[in-house]
Amino acid sequence: MRQSITEDPAAAVADIKDGMTLLIGGFGTAGQPVELIDALIDHGAGDLTVVNNNAGNGDEGLARLIELGRVRKMICSFPRQSDSWHFDAAYRAGEIELEVVPQGNLAERIRAAGAGIGAFYTPTGYGTLLAEGKETRRIDGTDHVLEYPIRGDVALVKAHRADRAGNLVYRKTARNFGPIMATAARSTVAQVHAVVDVGGIDPEAVVTPGIFVDRVLVTHDPHQRTADMRQEDA
Repeated sequence: MRQSITEDPAAAVADIKDGMTLLIGGFGTAGQPVELIDALIDHGAGDLTVVNNNAGNGDEGLARLIELGRVRKMICSFPRQSDSWHFDAAYRAGEIELEVVPQGNLAERIRAAGAGIGAFYTPTGYGTLLAEGKETRRIDGTDHVLEYPIRGDVALVKAHRADRAGNLVYRKTARNFGPIMATAARSTVAQVHAVVDVGGIDPEAVVTPGIFVDRVLVTHDPHQRTADMRQEDA
């Protein structure tokens, strides 16, 4: 199956609508699809629920989206660090909702959505504020909390390369949440550095099969292009 491949960031995010839930890859700045988020900012969609590991860094990417008031709710595991000033300001002003999820629970809730799991029990969070109002059960002598999957309307992920069937490989720590998010959304847009012909990626190296990818945005010189990537291309 041939995927929609474009070099036009606007086309890649054109069908994102107000009020949608977006799963956005990244662990801090590592693997954050900055060019896709910039295109979303230009697109203008708002009232968004964003699922990410944290709540943005500095002044760009997800942080910029929050600064502009486009995010109604953040679901994340690490909402506050030294450079999350735009989220801090919005939260203190009562302009953004926050759902904190322990990092392992966040990953598993996203993975569960992609795997078709209805819910699961975990001991993480039991006895804390994070478990208030949730169903609990003692299993093998340990108290657990019932957690539900997190599904998205659209996943925006950053991979390293794609082939023309949409199969993705990632680069080192930039992989983080991308693979599970790609399975947990109704549609997935992948930002990549390069697209190769089918067969150009070792099938054993494919992390996200193309069946989970709807559109591919090619950014030949991405914002987070590293010295190592330039050396690989030389």
